[in-house]
Amino acid sequence: MSFLESLQWRYATKRMNGEQIPSEKLNNILDAVQLAPSSFGLTPYNVIVVQDPAVKAKLAPHCYNQPQINESSALLIFAHWTTINAENVADYMNEIAETRGIPVEALADFSNVINGKVSNSSVEDLQVWASRQAYIALGFGLAASAVEGVDSTPMEGFNPAGVNEALGLTEKGLNSVCILALGYRDAANDYLANAKKVRRNKEKLFVNF
Repeated sequence: MSFLESLQWRYATKRMNGEQIPSEKLNNILDAVQLAPSSFGLTPYNVIVVQDPAVKAKLAPHCYNQPQINESSALLIFAHWTTINAENVADYMNEIAETRGIPVEALADFSNVINGKVSNSSVEDLQVWASRQAYIALGFGLAASAVEGVDSTPMEGFNPAGVNEALGLTEKGLNSVCILALGYRDAANDYLANAKKVRRNKEKLFVNF
């Protein structure tokens, strides 16, 4: 399938059959998530990969027992950093310097720009900013899943505090913001499996100047 055909094929799968995703496909999806763009490239979030059935069962009550949680092959839980500080920026500068083989001192101006953003923003604003970066990565995960022929469900319908507690995220400085369930559709039990995709038409969606 072409990329657009893959996007036409995908939908927010409501029931999955429990079949496991081949490791190669899962790794390709994770690679796409890793390659997602992020403001300054800082990537102020982590992605928790849950495949253990016991952990999924532990999460289910905090996700209103939506069946995709237990029926999925894997859950990707996107969790933004709750604090962003100069130490995070310094770690990032060191990563750039090591990867590109340049002295970290050469990145002083770039570092100052990011630190300016951090120091001039409230904690709440930084958390909103970080969560928006996580959603970009979610979008890349959705698109990559479609290309790989893997069904997916983006989920906001969960109790973040409960998910945080179940996974011990708060003490890690993380807050869950969205979930991507991955697996294969149970077409016999999913009322949306054969439904036509509905999107706003281009004339209503796009505004040209």
